[in-house]
Amino acid sequence: MAHASEPHPTIDPREAAHFGRLAADWWDPKGSSAMLHRLNPVRLGYIRGRIDRHWGGDECDRRPLEGKKAADVGCGAGLLAEPLARLGAEVTGIDAAPENIAAARLHAEGQGLEIDYRAGGVELLTGRYDLVTSLEVIEHVTDTREFVAGLADALTPDGLLILSTPNRTATSRLLMIMLAEGLGRIPRGTHDWQKFLTPDELCALLRDAGLKVVDVAGLGYNPLRGFAVSENTSLDYFITATRA
Repeated sequence: MAHASEPHPTIDPREAAHFGRLAADWWDPKGSSAMLHRLNPVRLGYIRGRIDRHWGGDECDRRPLEGKKAADVGCGAGLLAEPLARLGAEVTGIDAAPENIAAARLHAEGQGLEIDYRAGGVELLTGRYDLVTSLEVIEHVTDTREFVAGLADALTPDGLLILSTPNRTATSRLLMIMLAEGLGRIPRGTHDWQKFLTPDELCALLRDAGLKVVDVAGLGYNPLRGFAVSENTSLDYFITATRA
């Protein structure tokens, strides 16, 4: 389902400002984005597995995205965009906070990576992409239906869309809001629990956008072992979709 020719803005200015204030130490593994640094290897492992499964790749191939275009929507300062570039993709990174884009460009330049970073919303996705990712982002937008439609429209016919987001459960309220934000492990005000989507709700949005859900996996956290992909979706989860 294509979105309207005059798309509604999906950016919440307050959310953009909040994350923009975190830009300066986004790449500091002990800074305000420390939790993302701990989470990133697990996210990359899941994404790599779905890439290999979708395109029948070799798990030992160091550049499985060679010749493919990827877009990371809500890219922050590039924690995911840079690994996607190293996997061989031609990467576009989009974020609502100009401060994040400035930090992303500076860091990528220091790494010798060419990434097309753009400050704005999903409306900036021009052309089609083989892989579209948007991790821990949809819970921050103003119009989830418009946002998902924009992601779907950007996929090539054989494209792969990967999302992750917190589930709206008592578990996520306790661990992410009361504990993680309450204790300062995540910056206060990062999340609004009421805006979290359940897997059923997000799957329905994807189907309405003309996509087929091919995988749902939980993202769990253990104080001793850290983050891991699991069958339990009560805290956070991944969803992978393709064109129907």
